[in-house]
Amino acid sequence: MTRLALLHSTVRAEEKLLAEAARARGADVRWVDIREAVLDPRRPVPEADVALERSVSTVKGGYAASFWEAAGVPVVNSPAVAAVCRDKFATSLALARAGVPEPRFALVFNLARAREVIEGWGGYPAVIKPAQGSWGRLLAKVNDEDGLEAVLEHKEVLGTPPQKAFYLQEYVRKPGRDIRAFVVDGRAVAAIYRESSHWITNTARGGRAGACPVTPGLEDICRRTSAAVGGGALAVDLFEAPGGLLVNEVNQTMEFRNSEGPTGVSIAGAVVEYALRLARDGRPER
Repeated sequence: MTRLALLHSTVRAEEKLLAEAARARGADVRWVDIREAVLDPRRPVPEADVALERSVSTVKGGYAASFWEAAGVPVVNSPAVAAVCRDKFATSLALARAGVPEPRFALVFNLARAREVIEGWGGYPAVIKPAQGSWGRLLAKVNDEDGLEAVLEHKEVLGTPPQKAFYLQEYVRKPGRDIRAFVVDGRAVAAIYRESSHWITNTARGGRAGACPVTPGLEDICRRTSAAVGGGALAVDLFEAPGGLLVNEVNQTMEFRNSEGPTGVSIAGAVVEYALRLARDGRPER
């Protein structure tokens, strides 16, 4: 029986679905609350053949994943993949190196350079994001220079050091929705539209989930995105731009509670099957 360690903090619907899917496939689920863990290699490491890193905290989850991987346990997702995906600038650079279509982006450290970048893109609006963040929080669409100056001043005065690195992204006009694709081992197993009258379409911000067909074009860009960031189990967010699909972000600890119903796909099952292949073979099947 494969021993699957489920590394968690808060237990959400996703973790319960993953545990159910693992048990249905004959795995022995071992819950590990990393908030109580002592990551000391001189202590016995809880026995496991594979680990799923599912912490709400990217910091705690990153340390836990590194610890388990150092102990010889394959982790989904690996620390290397998580390091790329949890930083939007690192993700954008990885996509750019691989030639994956994405909105124009830049990282700057002062107002003058931000003005210069946005002017080079043709002017406002533009989007400012935290390089590290989730659930659509702290995003700002700036419509003019006054807005840009106000947002950056607040970040300079009130922000933590990471917030003083300004990640800028071209504003993409989308048709009242974006796409989230669930990509496991390079394959788009399901996708949803996230619809909203607001420019931020995250379901955490009220976006409505509906089934999206996995077209050959969507499958191809998801495969290329997965390869660019190192593979694993990912949520890929995309824009439908006039020139074709653009990858907006890649998420390494994906939420899918609102997506299995509309798509009719067990996303939890696909993730667990991938993890069990890693436990058995040490690598995913192709």
